[in-house]
Amino acid sequence: MSCLSAIIMTTFYFALRDAKVLPIYQPENFNVELVDPSIQHVRKYHTISDFKLINQNGDTITQEDYKDKIYVADFFFTTCQTICPVMTKNMATIQKEILNDDEVMLLSHTVTPEIDTVAQLKRYAIEKGVNDKKWNLVTGDKKQIYDLARKSYLAVKSTGDDNYGMVHTENFILIDKEKRVRGTYDGTNEEEIKELLEDIKILKASYK
Repeated sequence: MSCLSAIIMTTFYFALRDAKVLPIYQPENFNVELVDPSIQHVRKYHTISDFKLINQNGDTITQEDYKDKIYVADFFFTTCQTICPVMTKNMATIQKEILNDDEVMLLSHTVTPEIDTVAQLKRYAIEKGVNDKKWNLVTGDKKQIYDLARKSYLAVKSTGDDNYGMVHTENFILIDKEKRVRGTYDGTNEEEIKELLEDIKILKASYK
């Protein structure tokens, strides 16, 4: 009996030791080009700031819509002809995998809100097969979106101008239920999308 217990305990030990645990990312862990200078020194307690934006249906979207949710965020624009179509296709792949999962959602922010009106986002959503219950495409105040990208999601380079210009990047960001950054992925890379899907499973399991 004691031998069996020892085997069970050893197996349990190695299972725990080998289990992947997702890191909690802080601003200091990122390339400084992606992080606003005002928070580059932050080492702990970084979370996504509250926001108030408008989705493809004209509905107001805030942190309350993502309360107790794991979600994947990115930054795009509907008229982009380079990386955005690939990113949107890969986000749709994620949507398919999480379609019946109440714990996980998606959130895409336009970096050209002056172009991406609600009507434009709605057309894009229909064209790309966006499920309104799982995936919000949001527009709104340009400074707010800029600040979210640079001070919350740590995902986008600044152009350095005075009009809140952003250099669009391919980053997908995984956010946990406590509004913390748990991973970043190349949204144009299918292998990294697979990794993201696996990390979502790992993150979900950590709440059980």
